[in-house]
Amino acid sequence: MSDFQKQVLDMVKEIPAGRVLTYSRIAEKIGRPAAARAVGNALNKNQADFLSQSFVKIPCHRVVRADGSIGGFRHSQKHKIALLELEGVKVVNNRIDLRQYGGEI
Repeated sequence: MSDFQKQVLDMVKEIPAGRVLTYSRIAEKIGRPAAARAVGNALNKNQADFLSQSFVKIPCHRVVRADGSIGGFRHSQKHKIALLELEGVKVVNNRIDLRQYGGEI
């Protein structure tokens, strides 16, 4: 695992249930503001099985696009939406209101 991937995963671990961060905000917070796409790639490489303990520790489903749209998810957008809704995040038309659910760590 690269240092960049480790930084991304460590940042994502800190996102609390019921909140989301954007790919671009994570990139900014780790000092790589132009690396939003690389953040998504790092999350996609996360090998956590959907029901494994490491999946719970690295909640990739809490990362969304800058416009509040769901974005990709290794286990399908349907699962990403279900996980977010279980945590109390309201998803309407595959979008999240970042003013309400976006957060800082």
